[in-house]
Amino acid sequence: MLASNHLQDQDLNLLESIVAERGTHPSSVLQILLDINHHYHYLPRESLEWVSRQVRMPINQIFSVATFFKVFSLKPRGRTLVHVCTGTACHVKGTPRILDRLEKELSLKPGETTADLAITLETVNCVGACASAPVVRVDEATYSEMTPSKAADLVKELLKKES
Repeated sequence: MLASNHLQDQDLNLLESIVAERGTHPSSVLQILLDINHHYHYLPRESLEWVSRQVRMPINQIFSVATFFKVFSLKPRGRTLVHVCTGTACHVKGTPRILDRLEKELSLKPGETTADLAITLETVNCVGACASAPVVRVDEATYSEMTPSKAADLVKELLKKES
């Protein structure tokens, strides 16, 4: 992990390889940040400062990109991301009960991460699967027609996978 105020050798090597692949043009910033986010599951401040220098963009512009897109986080997130759709169709079909059950089973509120950085629980406005509502996404997998009991079973599977 990144140390406060400076980059460790392995972090610097990773960042250098990402920038070598993507380039130092400001138009590369989004892809560079996506690559960093994919590796760390968030955007460490030191990496953003380093990228700012490499692409010759002010740090405030880098932070603008990092805070505009929901895919990015400025704080550590879990290896597994659980997204609960709160769009209209999902809400009407039971998202509040499902979210309550996930919160209980994971001992998390939306936006929180387990202490071991295994799982982050988040809400999203829409995942675009309204016909399958209510929907929960775990990383890239979509779970349709979710119920509170299915949510509890899903958490058991996730916790087993993480242990």
